[in-house]
Amino acid sequence: MASHARISSSGQITGVLVRTLRRHSQLTAADVRVIAELRPHRKTIGRGQDIVRQGDRPKSSVLVLRGTLGRYHTFAAGMRQYLQLHIEGDLPDLQSLFLHVMDHSLAAIEEAEIALLPHGELRNLILKAPQVGFALWRHTLIDASIFRQAITNQGLRSAPERVAHFLCQHFALTREFGLADGSTCSFPLNQQQIGQFLGLSIVSVNRALQALRKDGCAELAAGKLRILSWHRISSKAAFDPTYLHLNLQAPHLRAGADLGAPGRSLA
Repeated sequence: MASHARISSSGQITGVLVRTLRRHSQLTAADVRVIAELRPHRKTIGRGQDIVRQGDRPKSSVLVLRGTLGRYHTFAAGMRQYLQLHIEGDLPDLQSLFLHVMDHSLAAIEEAEIALLPHGELRNLILKAPQVGFALWRHTLIDASIFRQAITNQGLRSAPERVAHFLCQHFALTREFGLADGSTCSFPLNQQQIGQFLGLSIVSVNRALQALRKDGCAELAAGKLRILSWHRISSKAAFDPTYLHLNLQAPHLRAGADLGAPGRSLA
């Protein structure tokens, strides 16, 4: 499981960015040297604290170093619709580099550490290293792919299927990014927040979670998600990780594979 030691130096922070982009893009040694010239600003964010809000005009983009962030819309009556979760290594508001007014907010679901990447430095980086620019573009395209899947999830699936798909996505990403411990990963959302992500009432979320636990699929407890059977929960959700654009040749993401700890079956 990945270490949660404090990431403080510029070199450590840009190293996280390099690992993020290399998940889906090729970077040369020259590209990495240019990325290392960035001078990000590290910041600790308290649980529930906004990082940027709708209508803001940020001058930096966020890189998640530790913890979980959530993007959301706020309605006039104060209701909140969460849009997407972001974990260590994610770039949740990269679009602010070119879309100057934020159309949604970004908040810490739990205490988190972030790095602020100044927009001026990112633009210079893209001009100096076009392949890095392509990698950043690809990152936003993958982000859009996840958004499209979220729309499908809410539109076509029943409450238990919707919750199952949401849990599958979170676990697949944490596993791929080295943040899962065998069959378990951090999951800091409460039932109300799950409902705000999936357009469900707390009652519907509670019933769906009970059904998933009863069926031997997954369980949530003390801020942790534990997969009881990857085969059962991924089948219930009709989960296909293609839209995540991960390394689909990795053994744990092949069709019919188990996402459990090495050598241990969760089926």
